[in-house]
Amino acid sequence: MPRKFYPSEFKQEIASLVLDQGHSQKAAAEAMGVEYTASDRWVRQLRQERSSEAPEKGQAITDTQRQIQALKARIKRLEREKAILKKRPYS
Repeated sequence: MPRKFYPSEFKQEIASLVLDQGHSQKAAAEAMGVEYTASDRWVRQLRQERSSEAPEKGQAITDTQRQIQALKARIKRLEREKAILKKRPYS
């Protein structure tokens, strides 16, 4: 069975139901039609992102953390390109 894909906005909405509106994780998961384990993971991730920690793996839920991930990826790419250019002999 293929893994379902949920957009970041959807994940953030479910986590927000729990963190901001006081719904239980079970009720939020059932109301939105997702597994409890998935909603639990999203709640923990949103809590982590709100404390300014980037997720260890996977894509961030919040826009700010997604932008940070994109910028870190760009920095990493530019550093690799710089290292390659340093290794090239002068012509």
